[in-house]
Amino acid sequence: MTSGDDLDAILRRYVRDGRLQSMPRAGRKRQIVLEHLAQEFEPGRRYPEDDVNAVLRRWWTDVAALRRYLVDAGLLAREAGEYWRIGGPVDV
Repeated sequence: MTSGDDLDAILRRYVRDGRLQSMPRAGRKRQIVLEHLAQEFEPGRRYPEDDVNAVLRRWWTDVAALRRYLVDAGLLAREAGEYWRIGGPVDV
């Protein structure tokens, strides 16, 4: 389990001024960054690919890679050109 301070430190290392500075290699740090990005998507809502790209473009130029990472990490699902959030923390 990662503490809140550890999460904040990891995000500070990879995210600055609302932009992803670099993508951590596969592992826990990458999962933390991807979970942070997944929070941009409302659970239960389906998004067309163009909308997903618009959201992800604010974070990183390679939106195709980010989409793939989010799907591979079990945070977004995809079918017939639509994406929806299936994982990650949710504020209640």
